[in-house]
Amino acid sequence: MQLIACQYNIQWENREANFDAIRTLLSEYEIKPGALIVLPEMFSSGFSMNVARVAEATPSLTESFLAEIAQEYESWTLGGLVYQLADGKGSNELSVFDPSGHRIGHYQKNHCFSYTGESDHYESGKDILLFDWQGFKVCPVICYDLRFPELFRRSVKAGADLFPVIANWPDSRVDHWVTLLKARAIENQAFTIGVNRVGKDPKFNYPGHSVIFDPHGTQLALAGIGSCCISADIHPQTATEWREEFRALGDMKI
Repeated sequence: MQLIACQYNIQWENREANFDAIRTLLSEYEIKPGALIVLPEMFSSGFSMNVARVAEATPSLTESFLAEIAQEYESWTLGGLVYQLADGKGSNELSVFDPSGHRIGHYQKNHCFSYTGESDHYESGKDILLFDWQGFKVCPVICYDLRFPELFRRSVKAGADLFPVIANWPDSRVDHWVTLLKARAIENQAFTIGVNRVGKDPKFNYPGHSVIFDPHGTQLALAGIGSCCISADIHPQTATEWREEFRALGDMKI
């Protein structure tokens, strides 16, 4: 089962330019039918606090794009976008589409990043999302969620064994990014795929370093600082067999 991370320089508040960049990136990569293609947080706009400007209309252009890519490559697609709530605040979300172009779920970021003022503009979610992909139970989360292991434990108890983490994670904390993704893989005996962006926006520089870890914490793929796709062929038995052999999850007290 092919797991793919796509990192690129997100053009600020410019949907069409970002759609074109992704199309070009994917056209240069060998994608197997049935793959899971993962795009960054707010992949069509950048990490903007201008909710009114970047929020999706109805129907959503960004969701239509995700559905188009899913159908074109006969794969699942996952990426981040913004909706505006009735009170004017934003909802930092991700949506997932299957190979038929049908949306199978969406998730609202549970932890908005107060350090940068995200929580002043966006409302935190409460629920998790689980969906089935090629024998995996997938639980995607968004950026700052990575710092909260209790969210991952809650998801593992619900059956998760693969965690996509989509992000706009700045270069000043890139070591935290890689370290926490590895830790979440080891402690939950699960695959993690962290998908970051590169380039810069009006406030931050971004280092890429998208990465895939297996349930042992072994690094399967690591991107550098440029636009690219990385991938790994993964199998659910890797997590299942390790969990059966080393029963640490059974000793949880939460």
